Amino acid sequence: METPTVRWRRLLPRTPGRWAAAVAALAVLVGGGTWTAVADDGPPAVQREDRMLRPGGVPIDTSYFTAGGSGKRPAVLIGHGFGGSKNDVRAQAEKLAADGYAVLTWSARGFGRSGGAISLNDPDGEVKDVSGLIDWLAQRPEVELDKKGDPRVGLTGASYGGAVSLLAAGHDQRVDAIAPVITYWNLADALFPDGVFKKLWAGIFITTGGGCEKFEKRLCEMYERVAVSGKPDAAATKLLTERSPSAVADRIKVPSLLLQGQSDSLFPLGHADAMQKAISANGAPVSVDWISGGHDGGDNETARVEGRVGSWFDRYLKEETGTDTGPAFRVTRTGGIDSTDGAALKRGASSDTYPGLRSGGREIPLRATGGGGAPTENGTGTGTTGSAATGTGPATKPTGSTETFRNPAGSAPPAISAVPGVGGGLSQLSSLGVGLSLDFPGQFGRFESAPLASSVHVTGTPTARVTVKATEGRDAVLFGKVYDVSPDGRQQVLPSQLVAPYRITPDQQGKPIELALPAVDHEFDAGHRMRLVFSATDLGYASPAEPATYTVTADGPLTVPTAPAVTTAAATLPWWTWGLPAAALVIAAGLLITARRRTATPAPDPALTDVPLQITGLSKKYAKSVDRYAVRELSFRVEKGQVLGLLGPNGAGKTTTLRMLMGLITPDEGEIRVFGQAIRPGAPVLSRVGAFVEGAGFLPHLSGRANLDLYWQATGRPAEDAYIEEALEIAGLGDALARAVRTYSQGMRQRLAIAQAMLGMPDLLILDEPTNGLDPPQIREMRDVMIRYAADGRTVIVSSHLLSEVEQSCTHLVVMDRGRLVQAGPVAEITGSGDMILVTTADEVSEPLAEKVASLPGIGSAVRLDDGRGLLVRLDGATTSRLVADLVRLDVPVTGVGPHRRLEDAFLTLISGGAA
Repeated sequence: METPTVRWRRLLPRTPGRWAAAVAALAVLVGGGTWTAVADDGPPAVQREDRMLRPGGVPIDTSYFTAGGSGKRPAVLIGHGFGGSKNDVRAQAEKLAADGYAVLTWSARGFGRSGGAISLNDPDGEVKDVSGLIDWLAQRPEVELDKKGDPRVGLTGASYGGAVSLLAAGHDQRVDAIAPVITYWNLADALFPDGVFKKLWAGIFITTGGGCEKFEKRLCEMYERVAVSGKPDAAATKLLTERSPSAVADRIKVPSLLLQGQSDSLFPLGHADAMQKAISANGAPVSVDWISGGHDGGDNETARVEGRVGSWFDRYLKEETGTDTGPAFRVTRTGGIDSTDGAALKRGASSDTYPGLRSGGREIPLRATGGGGAPTENGTGTGTTGSAATGTGPATKPTGSTETFRNPAGSAPPAISAVPGVGGGLSQLSSLGVGLSLDFPGQFGRFESAPLASSVHVTGTPTARVTVKATEGRDAVLFGKVYDVSPDGRQQVLPSQLVAPYRITPDQQGKPIELALPAVDHEFDAGHRMRLVFSATDLGYASPAEPATYTVTADGPLTVPTAPAVTTAAATLPWWTWGLPAAALVIAAGLLITARRRTATPAPDPALTDVPLQITGLSKKYAKSVDRYAVRELSFRVEKGQVLGLLGPNGAGKTTTLRMLMGLITPDEGEIRVFGQAIRPGAPVLSRVGAFVEGAGFLPHLSGRANLDLYWQATGRPAEDAYIEEALEIAGLGDALARAVRTYSQGMRQRLAIAQAMLGMPDLLILDEPTNGLDPPQIREMRDVMIRYAADGRTVIVSSHLLSEVEQSCTHLVVMDRGRLVQAGPVAEITGSGDMILVTTADEVSEPLAEKVASLPGIGSAVRLDDGRGLLVRLDGATTSRLVADLVRLDVPVTGVGPHRRLEDAFLTLISGGAA
């Protein structure tokens, strides 16, 4: 068995040097792999192992993520979207691994570096691969088992990866929880809804997969057959249905979090509804979440979605019964614009029970208004918009309940509703009167309501009862949609740009049938009208090429679901409206907390009155952990006038230490004293501390100068104590101070944040990565600022990964690794205690002479200095005195001998236990 190679890297690419660790790896299905450590300053370092496995006989490229600790943990499999690879889900895998899971990602057959042909989640292909990956997890020593060969495992993934999560749960009883995202229940229903070929999305599927030749032969033949005929046949429907989660509906019995996109013409909300009904009928817990985005674009709410998925797995894999998994139903609603950046405002609405798609039906009477007039794009034009229903404006035909229109020869030009990958971005603003739609005159019929007396919030699937007839005994292919029409009738919005296709066969014609419209979440304002449109064509679908005449009669009202049990969260004000007094409120709250806890706060230590900082026995465990520490038994002291560099690899606990120092989080053990005062949230002594930690929040619509002024005003301290001009001189922003912060570059924001930290010239200044975003001259200026700042008797603590800058600007160092103190002391003391000796000479040292020195016993190497007047000698057993004696014997004109080691060398030696 091949031994896995080991390598490490950091998330911050500027981090110099390397640090190594030995990782024991057990290859179960195949040998060979690569380990990479991915670290940040919060959770422990995450290790990644890359392996090519053969779970189903086909090479599958995998990545396996774990974090520190020796305890057992549940496993999570994350699938990727169609056309992607395992690399697309790497960030989510790292987060889950850091939270205590063993995470396995893989590239599905035909994608990335994996072999095989794409078979669209065939039970004997991709689904079998997942079962093989679960077999592999069952043999990992760190994975928790329910029984032998049965790991505690959950699956998640978006789209293609979401479907395989559902399928795996139906085919493999070892799966314990799933969280599929924007995926399908029945692929035949997605690509052939009601027997109508969704030609654009089907074509995108094939193209994204790399072309027909990348697919299993049967699938390629099926696609080409349907694409040519324009109509799916029974064999095509059967083939896709067999590879869909719906085929194993009665076997999916695990807790399921279903996250579906509202901006999704590929896999609309009805798919999640079908999943919910089937899985809940099996007795499993199910929650449904309608997110803002989807396959058509928009905001996919990645951070919120991944957070909810993590909580779901915490509850059902880690069995943390106190974890809040969220409501049974949640929908993200969009309404209004953030005036600071133009983004659509979002808020959630929820219900303790899933309402389905037809809850709280409300009947809206309709009347026909005709499909004539000029083309209507986004509701503007000179058609018969709304006149017959409202009694206002000219009517081109008598009112009634029947509409007649034509399917043009070749079904061209087609109407436009959703454009895959384009419409979703606009659909996010549908409640603001923005959309994309185009219906051609003579090709559609419409029915319209009277102006609404009050607003109506539609959540679910509207339905209409109609009678349809087509000429010459042909199928009628129609596309239904409900528009939101403005009071003046000149604008119409198609919610989420969605349309529903229908194939109405001759035996269904001539009698009333109920048609379901697209499921949406949309508010129709008072005074607006609902417009039900049936079009003969749509850009995304295949329509009959033969011309035909369709007649549609409305046999009743439009019934819209209002889901009365779903309540919307209180509208949040734009953040800057509460941001202005936020700092003052924090200070007030801090003072209140201090007052309440005064009896518990340790008394000041008079012996430390003049000591800027002393940390004693400081420890902090990770959340949800009993034995994993971010910081453990840390102790060090900082004196006046020092510039202290806080160093350590990612995951060392630096930022956690700084957050405890600022009173942002509370230590589990130990104490922090600043000028003798114990640090607690809101401690008065924090007024003597200035900090730039993890960036600063600014009001984007205000200028840089105004932000600084407001910040200082919020502290309640006199304006003359701000020393704002000195801080502005340090920032060096020039004329940019008068511009809105939203126009600033990252470097400009960084400099403004540092100036804010220096307001009031605090006695202790804390800077976390202060040079991020600064160019070399600004970095040099920042170095000088820190030195000058400390020279006046103040103290600076700086955490940085630029070791060359730390070496030049800091007087003292604290080096941490894995939450513990490794070494503390003056920079010269730490860098001068190595095995590198600097030999200076009166004359230039020749290369042959340098080679003679390098060959001496106990000498590892000897390298000439750049100017030739000296050597950099690495001792390998010899002593300095022995080296000097040998140099004299070789007639080397020595003028000086002393230790020499760069901070980088010292740092690497310290964190690697002496083996840099």
